[in-house]
Amino acid sequence: MADSDSVSLVPIRAAELTLGQPVPWSIYNDSGELLLARGNLVESQNQLDGLVQQGLFRNEKWSARPPAAAGTPTRPSEPVKAARVSDAPAPKPAAASSTQETVVGMDEVRWQIGEVLSLQLQESPGVRYGVSLIGHIKNKSVLVTAPMQDGKYIFVREGQSFVVRVFSGRRAYAFTAAALKYQHSPHAYLHLSYPREVRCAVIRQGARAKINLVASVSLDDAHSAAATLTDLSMGGASGVMTQTLAKKGVRGRLKFKVHVAGEDKYLNLEMILRSVERNPADNANGNGQEEIRHGFEFVDVSVTDRLILSAFVHQKLAELD
Repeated sequence: MADSDSVSLVPIRAAELTLGQPVPWSIYNDSGELLLARGNLVESQNQLDGLVQQGLFRNEKWSARPPAAAGTPTRPSEPVKAARVSDAPAPKPAAASSTQETVVGMDEVRWQIGEVLSLQLQESPGVRYGVSLIGHIKNKSVLVTAPMQDGKYIFVREGQSFVVRVFSGRRAYAFTAAALKYQHSPHAYLHLSYPREVRCAVIRQGARAKINLVASVSLDDAHSAAATLTDLSMGGASGVMTQTLAKKGVRGRLKFKVHVAGEDKYLNLEMILRSVERNPADNANGNGQEEIRHGFEFVDVSVTDRLILSAFVHQKLAELD
């Protein structure tokens, strides 16, 4: 699919598909790759499970169901029970970054252990904490690490209400939950109430988080300099420097520290310098020096670094809404 189509992807609920019946839309994964063309049958539970595992999405431009064939029974769309998640705002990770949101069952999400969640106090919307997913007990509770601030565990009272945001792959989720139990032993962790449904939106590919981080940029020829990173995505970063570092196409490494889920992590990423442009004179820094913007593309990112990068980018996007 073209990029203009990929931003129109809308999640499909597994309950909207019936075994042995033709699918009413073409089904894509979250990268826009076609999994099953409209009109084909979902022939087995294994096939349906495989589609769910890869991600079920349709193009919102083709949201209407096709006319039913003669003799083919139709099934009305299930009403969205928004009341169960009405207190949770629609996920809006960044301006123009998400598409139409929908409501999905908690059983349909595919969050991984270690996924970073953002807890926002409902009574104090400006207060947020980054925690990590430990697991969940179906219809009982969601288990997360205990929230921390300045290296210390914070007090959470039972019944305290949070808006919980999760970024997984290219999907953003939001739901409300109450603190059920704060466990101190053997390690501090928190039981949150289990949501039956959560709000979900697809993030535009390449969505960038606004940041302000100092980084070290080093090139293959051992030339290095400091930069201030101003935005970051899974694919690259943009930053300003007081000198032109090199010509486009030169490879090097970008080193910087991020704070995610209560811990400091260090990233040392291989990159290619993709753009160099001078900022307008009125964007000079406080010392009157001209700023030169550099664009970096990440290459050959390790699995560990990708997890850290993903967690940080999604955490920063969650802080914007």
